[in-house]
Amino acid sequence: ITKAIIVASIHFNTLIFCLIVLLMSLYSPATFAAFPTQIIENEDVQLEQFEMGYFIDKSQTMSFESIKQQEFKLTPNALSLGTEAKTTWSKIALHNTTKSALKIYLHHPYAYHNRAVELYEVVDEQLVNHRVLNMDDRDTQQWMYRGSAVFEITLFPDKQTTLFVKGVAFSHQWFALNLYSEENSKRALLGQYTNIALAVGMILALIIYNFLLFFSSRLREHFYYACYLVAGGFWIALSYGLLADLFNVYGSITLKWHLSLVAMPIFLLLFMINIFETQKKYPIEHWALLSILTLLIVDFIYGLFDIVTALQYSSTLAAIMMAVSLCVTFSMLIRKQPIAPFFLLGHGLFVFFSALAVFFYKGKAEFSYINSHGVGIGILLEALVLSLIVAYRIRILENLKATQADLQVLASTDPLTQLFNRRHFSHAANQLLKQAKLAQQPSSVAIIDIDHFKNINDTYGHASGDESIKHAANMIKGLSRHQDLVARYGGEEFIILMPNTVANDAYKLTERIRIALESATLASNENHLNFTISAGVAEIDSQTFNLKEAINNADKALYKAKDNGRNQSQLASD
Repeated sequence: ITKAIIVASIHFNTLIFCLIVLLMSLYSPATFAAFPTQIIENEDVQLEQFEMGYFIDKSQTMSFESIKQQEFKLTPNALSLGTEAKTTWSKIALHNTTKSALKIYLHHPYAYHNRAVELYEVVDEQLVNHRVLNMDDRDTQQWMYRGSAVFEITLFPDKQTTLFVKGVAFSHQWFALNLYSEENSKRALLGQYTNIALAVGMILALIIYNFLLFFSSRLREHFYYACYLVAGGFWIALSYGLLADLFNVYGSITLKWHLSLVAMPIFLLLFMINIFETQKKYPIEHWALLSILTLLIVDFIYGLFDIVTALQYSSTLAAIMMAVSLCVTFSMLIRKQPIAPFFLLGHGLFVFFSALAVFFYKGKAEFSYINSHGVGIGILLEALVLSLIVAYRIRILENLKATQADLQVLASTDPLTQLFNRRHFSHAANQLLKQAKLAQQPSSVAIIDIDHFKNINDTYGHASGDESIKHAANMIKGLSRHQDLVARYGGEEFIILMPNTVANDAYKLTERIRIALESATLASNENHLNFTISAGVAEIDSQTFNLKEAINNADKALYKAKDNGRNQSQLASD
């Protein structure tokens, strides 16, 4: 098993290496090629894919005049630069070739996760406009619209305008800049976060369902899974702009909320420990999961004091967590753990898309919807697949409960007659008598015995004897009331507890059973048998509700019935 785990780990590391190579091959580094100018020829402007320049101010203190003199790298208008580019400048050259002034709108759709955005407009080498958007200053947020920064820009006729956009990030620098006419700007803003709202809605439904399962079953796996979904759903809504869209919250106030990204794998690891029962069954895997769990908890606590540094470490910890959790899942698969294939499918999807996102956030993968939203896609896919595990576990528990119920029935039932056995009768009868005592209701008990049963066995054989017992049991059960407790008390002996019944009524019921059996004929092995029963009836003392005493009194009445010639019922004397 250890060898298999090592082999699986090697294969996993090979997979990660291939993935890194693939991502690096997709990543196109910026160059210092000739700086392009975007030609504006009419009023219908919709620039969503174009080339611009960028420059990283590592000192984070350079003035605008100094920035203008720098050489900008050529890049697409959407890019990710990682954690080392907290202050980044973008440069967009525009030329209005029409004979009239045009109004266009610069969109920064991911401005909500920045610390600040500044826009400088330069015409004929002169600064004509400068705007500062500080996410922590409400007075500067007139350019924020539902999470996006939107700047209105006037392009003078037959003039070249250069836009310098300064973005200051909290930790990871990634952004996109788009240019629209007024009509296209409105269209771009409509339904911008519909897909995120749909994903969060699906996760919210799973959260409610699993919390309900936890409250009804008290199984910790449902609680951990629900908490994982809460953290994941909240982070999706926060990181992809839904909270900014709905509640206009952004800036430093939301920074610590990103700890939900650290909380999410914490609950996922707890979920793994619980469903795989690693503490009891797999100590090595349990140690591995606990180790990474400890690191994540330390990072979470550290983030309460220094969130920026904690988030910088979170990407590396996420990669380690993916490696460890996948290795443990492979180990579970090798050990033929029944839910391991489901978990491997769900967690594999999460790891794949999250790996794309990790490389994207670190500036090692190109800007695309899948890369930028990789964690959210992975969370949603994993949540849907892990819901299959929850459903599978519920089915296993239901089957286990059904098996336990069947075993309980077998333990309490007489196999020949399918009536309750003596042991179950004693337990159930005492429960009924407790209720009768509380309600101050009378109860009676009857003991019934097949007359001359030994003669039936000796004359017709034991098979016919068994048939006569089954026949008597069916008749007694069929003629008793639904509230009566009927059981096989011995070989050919039966007992009935009659709740809320006085002795005379119990005697009448017993007589009805006796008369019915006397007139019935049993066909057994080509023989037609007629037999009778004798019965003793006793009312249970209304002061003590002593079942044992009542049974003794009924037994004495039964012997009296036998002594008097059988085929009769007798009431116990006071």
